[in-house]
Amino acid sequence: MEAGVEERVAALDDPVSVAVRLRPPERHGLEERFAASDPSPGLELTAHPRVARLLKNRKFQFLLILPNQIVFWTVIFVGLLGTAVPGLNFGAAITWYVWFCLVFVMMVVVGRAWCAMCPFGGFAEWIQRRSFFRRTQKALGLGRKFPEPLAKLGFMIPVVSFLLLTWIEEFFNIAGPGNPADTSFMVIGIVASALVFFLVFERRTFCRYICPLTTLIGTVGSMGSVAGFRTRDRQVCLACTTKDCMRGGEEGYGCPWYTWPGSADSNLYCGLCTECYKACPEGNVGLFLQRPLTSVIAPRRRRVDVAWGIVALWGLVLYQQFNATNAFAALDNWLNSGLHFPHYPNPLDYLGIIAVGAAVTAGVAWLVSVAFARRDLDFSSKEGFLDRGSRFRAFFMPMAYGLVPVVGADYFARQLPKFFQHAPRVVPAVAHIAGFATTRSPIYRFSLLNNGGIVAVQVAVVSIGALAAAFATWRIATRELVPVSRGRLGIRLASVGFALACGAAAAVLYVLMHAAD
Repeated sequence: MEAGVEERVAALDDPVSVAVRLRPPERHGLEERFAASDPSPGLELTAHPRVARLLKNRKFQFLLILPNQIVFWTVIFVGLLGTAVPGLNFGAAITWYVWFCLVFVMMVVVGRAWCAMCPFGGFAEWIQRRSFFRRTQKALGLGRKFPEPLAKLGFMIPVVSFLLLTWIEEFFNIAGPGNPADTSFMVIGIVASALVFFLVFERRTFCRYICPLTTLIGTVGSMGSVAGFRTRDRQVCLACTTKDCMRGGEEGYGCPWYTWPGSADSNLYCGLCTECYKACPEGNVGLFLQRPLTSVIAPRRRRVDVAWGIVALWGLVLYQQFNATNAFAALDNWLNSGLHFPHYPNPLDYLGIIAVGAAVTAGVAWLVSVAFARRDLDFSSKEGFLDRGSRFRAFFMPMAYGLVPVVGADYFARQLPKFFQHAPRVVPAVAHIAGFATTRSPIYRFSLLNNGGIVAVQVAVVSIGALAAAFATWRIATRELVPVSRGRLGIRLASVGFALACGAAAAVLYVLMHAAD
């Protein structure tokens, strides 16, 4: 095993502690409740011979990544060398009018599908492995492990990197889109950062701990119907002495994401890279489908870093809605004038609004815990599969997870004005490369929907997300909050009401924004 991987496995998906958790439990109390809702892997895609052969082929992921490599290097070169008109520049048009919407669709339907074909991590991984698809035994680079104190922060570091990247994008108006060259520089920066981390640290350290999109894709992707690669029989995994899925073997690398299939109960960290499937000597790993929202509802082990990541992302998307209103413009101009900051967005209102959104969300969870928590429970103790940590965490984590559908729907809805107003511009942007199109092209001026139609679609998307959040929250509350609460119906209604209120707030903001992009 590569240096440091054993310690990383111990910190994240320790097979020994997992084995203890997975011993046949005594069926009583809360443990019985969890056993009854044990998430099934669902329908196995790899049971079909053609799918199995395809995923065993080492060229499979290379062929997934290659088209995106071509597109994104084209984005870089066209952004730098092509026209300065954003709507006619293929690099800017494809990135901001189409790509972001497609990524959100992939998240909701598949999960981490983008991670399986990502050109940023893919390019750096090819260099790290010194191969496009062959199984090599020695990696290029220092192969260091990520510092344990930082690894324990989980999703919080990529949340910070996402907030920073978003502020930079807003400050330079990159996604306006502004100067197409700025889009190229941003993509180059992400590729260069990924390459540095791949050459310094082992495996996909960048993808798990640093990538600005990993928290967003991981949390929103938990709504997806692809469960990821899971074990077929957990007892086989527990009895396995080689753990090739983690260490690597002749046929496959150890999991680049440090995720042990024997303990996976969600698709949160499965990058769909197929390496555990290729490496398993027992043929005990498969690719499974699941019902939508399963990875939101079913996980036995909630993570506080994931919960805080969700509410931080919620605060950010609320900021991105509020900043399109006249009230925000007045606030930002006032702060910029007083602090002599050059222009929008002022860092104080940027971070402040995000913090307020996250704090209000956490505050509601705290109020619910005060109102409904049972007085006879010690929330710092472990009972069955629950490790609550504190009264606040016992309520905050389930309620935050339940918000994933409305957060995902809100992010998707926020991308729709650019898509409906400007996506057709990709056609003349492609033609412009060959010198055949200008801004006078009818397609350049064509919109798929008018502003009223866009608002209607945005409100509909958020409404669907709110209803999905209400459904997920009801199921989560029934399983995890009812046992620690006074009043079975009250805690369910309070949790579901909060999810619906978040959806209503987002819908109102879209009406006020009136399709602003």
